[in-house]
Amino acid sequence: KPIDIHTPLWLWSRNGFLELTDYTMLDKIVLTSKEVVKNSKEVSISFSVLEKIAKEPIPPGKHWTESNVFGLLDFDIQTIIHFLLVYQSIDFSFWGKEKWKIKVEDKILDGSQALMYVIIKNIDFFTNFSFLEKMSFQTFQDILKGEGELPLLKERYEILKEVAQIVNQKMQGNFYQSIQNITDDRELFNFIIRNFPSFKDERTYLGKPVYFYKLASLLTSDIMHLRGQKESPIFDYSHIVGCADYKIPQIMRQLGLLEYSKSLARKVDSREKISINSKEEVEIRASTIVVLDFLRKKMGLCGMDVNDFLWLKSQNIKDGKPYHLTRTTNY
Repeated sequence: KPIDIHTPLWLWSRNGFLELTDYTMLDKIVLTSKEVVKNSKEVSISFSVLEKIAKEPIPPGKHWTESNVFGLLDFDIQTIIHFLLVYQSIDFSFWGKEKWKIKVEDKILDGSQALMYVIIKNIDFFTNFSFLEKMSFQTFQDILKGEGELPLLKERYEILKEVAQIVNQKMQGNFYQSIQNITDDRELFNFIIRNFPSFKDERTYLGKPVYFYKLASLLTSDIMHLRGQKESPIFDYSHIVGCADYKIPQIMRQLGLLEYSKSLARKVDSREKISINSKEEVEIRASTIVVLDFLRKKMGLCGMDVNDFLWLKSQNIKDGKPYHLTRTTNY
């Protein structure tokens, strides 16, 4: 078999709690996803296609921040890092019948791009954690006013206030200073998930925990890339696997890397909602992680480089298959 997904991983402690020992949290993302794939009924991986794609060269690409989106790189490093914390904490679930969008000069921005623009445009407010902790819901609603409905608006507001409260109370109002000496992605990732509950991204499959942590992985990678650009090339982001979200499994299915059962294919293609923590959702996300992990190891690349390459491919899909719809604050 191309990859070993059958190695026993689960250890039972005396008090009955299931636990994985001697692994970092980033390891557990891959290990628990492999356990799901081993038992998956709704999603399968085409290993022949996987082996073929693994032999294709990935052209060198730039991290999204290098293009200085909306003038982000014009700010000082502390402001940029605080922007990333705020942005990634509420950058999720934009799909809907009428997608939320804003008009900027002669362009229409929607989803993540629109959110990024609004935050950068109001960066003095969004990087002031004292302001954010006290901000009213009405003010938040007014700042994000656009065309269409932004899903989970109340949840985004509550997450933002919680993040601000944690930074103010545990980090003296300065997230950047708290992570300034961290140069390894494993340490930074653990710091984020240990301190910010909103980044928790776990599921249960056959009674066992499965770890994904999409937004925490993205935030870790973005911070490491930014600090590498602005401060020093010593930052290590090689352990991040990638993102189990909507767009990556969509392009994987389009390329034939993932195959859905007839039942799941019908639901996804008819844009029927897939329940959070359902076997279908967990199997889609876990299979995505296993494919990303295989490709990064086979190609000798960082996981986020593979992830970004596939994400860019997904942006060029015009008449492809749709992505699965799960309403969640995790992605």
